[in-house]
Parts: sequence; C-alpha cells; structure tokens
Amino acid sequence: MSKHLLKLKVNGRDIEVAVEAYHTLAQVLRNELNLTGTKVGCDMGTCGCCTVHIDGKAKLSCLTLALECQGTQVRTIEGLNENSMHPLQRAFAECGGSQCGYCTPGFIMKSCELLEHNPDPTREEIKAALAGNLCRCTGFMKIYDAVETAAQELRSDAPARTPVKAGD
Repeated sequence: MSKHLLKLKVNGRDIEVAVEAYHTLAQVLRNELNLTGTKVGCDMGTCGCCTVHIDGKAKLSCLTLALECQGTQVRTIEGLNENSMHPLQRAFAECGGSQCGYCTPGFIMKSCELLEHNPDPTREEIKAALAGNLCRCTGFMKIYDAVETAAQELRSDAPARTPVKAGD
C-alpha cells in the first residue's frame, strides 16, 4: 500500500507525516508523533481514553482516520498547557480524580471541551458531558469534583485552594 501525506496542525505546530490510508489518528499521534498522552483503551470508541480535540471538538481518535484530519487543528493532552499544568490537570491531581491514570487524558480533554463552552456547569451537565468516558479505578465522584474545582479556578482565574467536596 502507498502512503499519503497528511498535513495538519498538532498542538499549534505544523505537521507533515506520511500515513497509510487505514491509520487512525490515535496511531499517528502515538506512533509517528510520539504523543503518547493520548491513550487507546478499547480501540472501539467505547471508553473515551483516546479523546482529543479536532478543530475544537472532542473526538475519539481511535475511530478517526488520520487522513480525515487533513488540514485540521488537533489538540492533545500535551497541548493543553506547555509551561505549567492546566487547571484540569491540577484539579484531577488534587481531588484524586486519577488512580491508574490511563483514562485521565480522555476525561481531561472531554472536560476541557465542556468548560470551554460552559464555564459553570452543574453536576448533571458534567455527568452528561463525561458519559462516554469510562474509569475502572477511581469511580466518578472524584472526577466530577475535579471538573467542578477546575471550573471554579478557571472562572476566578486564580488557583483553587480547596477541592470542591460535592455530593453526587
């Protein structure tokens, strides 16, 4: 099979890479660009671990053919904040929203999309936004707490001192 030239912007950088027609975006990010923060859990689109942003929308990179991304802007977990931790990353750490960490990049990328469109989501809106992401270790309450904490920090534009302790 012949390779095709894929041109796109990843985390603000222009990228050109030769890919097979059947390669997924997840494969290209991980294997060709060494952006291993994007995880592949199920490889069937059911767990959300591979979530990235394509032109500002959260998408499952394991189900997206790389060539479908020709000319797009892709943001991975590595592109959230290059110089320091993003408030979502910090909140996941502070609230215990990550145990093994495998699902965390997908949860953070999906949460980031939510907070960019709705800076003050209710607990129910957070649950609905994250419904397609699965965690087998932590449970979801601490993840929801982390999103609420990050939302609070992003709204106030100051570091959150105490994680939100909300009920379910």
